[in-house]
Amino acid sequence: MHRTVRDSSIRYAVIAFAALALTAQQQAFAQTRAASKEQVRRGEYLVNYGGCNDCHTPKTMTPQGPVADKSRLLSGHPADSQLPAVPPGVIGPTQWGAITNNDLTAWVGPWGTSFAANLTPDQDTGLGRWTADQFIKTMRTGKHFGAGRPVLPPMPWYDVAVLNDADLKAVFAYLQSLKPIRNAVPQPIPPK
Repeated sequence: MHRTVRDSSIRYAVIAFAALALTAQQQAFAQTRAASKEQVRRGEYLVNYGGCNDCHTPKTMTPQGPVADKSRLLSGHPADSQLPAVPPGVIGPTQWGAITNNDLTAWVGPWGTSFAANLTPDQDTGLGRWTADQFIKTMRTGKHFGAGRPVLPPMPWYDVAVLNDADLKAVFAYLQSLKPIRNAVPQPIPPK
């Protein structure tokens, strides 16, 4: 009988400990989820304030001019979009510094032609396989993954680079929360 009481006491203690651990784990998960929601909200605020939609969201043309197409939010230059030819002599030291297409997703300048990237979490054509660390390195160095090809104008990576890690992680968290949109943006075209 003495052993049965002791065994029962141990069982109750283990059950109580497991219940407390589970409750603590659930509370930690809820706090992380709440922090993540707050982080995503902060990222959305920064993306909107920073004007990321201006170049990274395709537009529809209205009588008032181009308007962001919310169904293609931050999906970059449309892969099927054809650019008009750039007339010779338009860009130069005494001419225009850059020109853009009607939805502001492609730009031509002395650097060549650059296309706004797909910032959605699509696994194959967007940021779906990126890590927060890769995103931060890209924004801080102006090079893809912190070591690849240069991030081209008009992307103001040098302005984004001054954001602290928490803000850059919030931007990345927001971008990862978007609907993935499959859109293979063309590679930059070097100047002729």
